[in-house]
Amino acid sequence: QLQASGGGLVQAGDSLRLSCVASGGTFSRYGMAWFRQVPGKEREFTAGVTSGGNTNLADSVKGRFTISRDNARNTVYLQMNSLKSEDTAVYYCGASTLPGLKVRGYNYAYWGQGTQVTVSS
Repeated sequence: QLQASGGGLVQAGDSLRLSCVASGGTFSRYGMAWFRQVPGKEREFTAGVTSGGNTNLADSVKGRFTISRDNARNTVYLQMNSLKSEDTAVYYCGASTLPGLKVRGYNYAYWGQGTQVTVSS
């Protein structure tokens, strides 16, 4: 089970940190990722981190977002800086049992409930 939190309403240029806490299973073995979705569009990959700690970011967030994981706390974070209005979306965390970095949503077997991020310009 994944529980995402940390979303909110902020202004452009502000920062937010999302958290996703996992329960059940062995967290350290999962590849974790954040996806985001806006109404009428598909869920899109935003950032991912493998069980080994390798990370990948979507081009649209490189230089502004950072993903990290704390295996002792069963938690993955998404630090979002310099937020833009186009970052407005529902953000979902996902967990994958597959090796390597996966950017397709169908590779993630478990999903959190989503947390809304709204950036006003």
